[in-house]
Amino acid sequence: MSSDSRVNLSRRAVLAVSIGLLGTLAGCQVKPLYGEASGTRKLMASIAFSPATDRVGQEVRNQLIFLAAGGQGEPAHPDYIVNLVVHSESTDVLINNSTDRATAGRVTVSADYTLKKASDGSVMRIAHRQAVALVDFPTQEFAKLRAVRDAENRGARELAELISADLASILAR
Repeated sequence: MSSDSRVNLSRRAVLAVSIGLLGTLAGCQVKPLYGEASGTRKLMASIAFSPATDRVGQEVRNQLIFLAAGGQGEPAHPDYIVNLVVHSESTDVLINNSTDRATAGRVTVSADYTLKKASDGSVMRIAHRQAVALVDFPTQEFAKLRAVRDAENRGARELAELISADLASILAR
């Protein structure tokens, strides 16, 4: 095979692959999750959230309300209802052998939630999400309590972001 025919063959191969790749990419569509044209923002603003039973659950709920409605609060007549059950757990990770005290830990904030239509109560989504926040434990007891509380708040915010994105993807369908 001559050098010119190899060059022509490789050019044809590159051209065929390029055309195939362009054809594949032409079928792809990218649209913003919270785009105004899709109406996701309006659907998110029509969600009501169940009352919380503890402080961390209230943090998650407040953040979800803010994310869903853009700071406008819950709707008076919701189209969708989210039943939310939040759990928080603090775990020691690094233990100092000489003092037998933990110097670092992690706080896991998890939630089980159900998205239902308010009109007929039909379930649209049942899911479980969790977020982890790392924490350093100071030697003072009050500072340790405050560090755990701050980690719970960080975990609650992150968990709310995950749940909000999940709800938006379900409602955008």
